[in-house]
Amino acid sequence: MTPAQIEAFFATLQADNPTPRSELEFSTPFELLVAVLLSAQATDASVNKATRRLFAVANTPQAILALGQEGLESYIKTIGLYRSKARHLIETCRILVERYGGEVPRTRAALEALPGVGRKTANVILNVAFGEPTIAVDTHIFRVCNRTGLAPGKTPLEVERKLLERVPEKYLQHAHHWLVLLGRYVCQARKPRCWECKVARWCDYEPKTPAPTR
Repeated sequence: MTPAQIEAFFATLQADNPTPRSELEFSTPFELLVAVLLSAQATDASVNKATRRLFAVANTPQAILALGQEGLESYIKTIGLYRSKARHLIETCRILVERYGGEVPRTRAALEALPGVGRKTANVILNVAFGEPTIAVDTHIFRVCNRTGLAPGKTPLEVERKLLERVPEKYLQHAHHWLVLLGRYVCQARKPRCWECKVARWCDYEPKTPAPTR
């Protein structure tokens, strides 16, 4: 995409959804950290279902530590890989209590040092909880950026770096959510819904998928 096409692409996404939000349910940076950590290879809906129960009884690092590993697992066992996620979360809570007074750190290095937290998760926390213009490249964003020509790359990190270079600054705050929602509901993996895509005119993907016939 050319700079002019990228500007039009994001202006259209912004006009359609001026203040996009995460589909994960949370009310504090710590709750967001828990939800994102649990969301790996799981749907947001399944995570929300589990965290509604969990946060009702334990929504601080201290409270989750008090549950213990088995107690925590009983709340999240409906989520894939729940045992390893529970182990990581318990260790993360211990570090938060011992090093940060129970607060979520606001630097990438500190976040990425937490068990189970990689660059993608750190970017989500920095963007959603702390308002920093970061972009977490998940499978949806990786697909959208390569398919559309917005920011093609062979790795998530390469796509992330290209996005930070190409996306106009005024759109960076919400770019992550716009692209995730586009990939999740419109530019889907098996069959992109080009016929209902509001930004299809600036997309490199050809041939565009026609609307299904009735």
